[in-house]
Amino acid sequence: MSEKTKKEAPEDDPVAIYILEALEFGDEVSPNTIAQTIARDKAKETSPPDFWRKFMTAVRQQAIHLARNGRIEIVRKGQAVDPNDFKGLYKLRLPRK
Repeated sequence: MSEKTKKEAPEDDPVAIYILEALEFGDEVSPNTIAQTIARDKAKETSPPDFWRKFMTAVRQQAIHLARNGRIEIVRKGQAVDPNDFKGLYKLRLPRK
């Protein structure tokens, strides 16, 4: 890969990678599930049971970033929503063709 290509295609954030891996199976995934997976991988013995909540903001931010770039969709009530303007409970999925 040339230097120019590397600059044009930056690496994904680790949280974005968790999101994309969770969506490989083609189903809608809750952001809570992704945050819990991250927490399981990063937790220490002394971590509290709700340690996963620490990752919710990062999951939301990366989901918005990925949706803005057309790599995933943010879904509310079964419909894809604008990543710049949504509230409440949501799920993530790969774009529908």
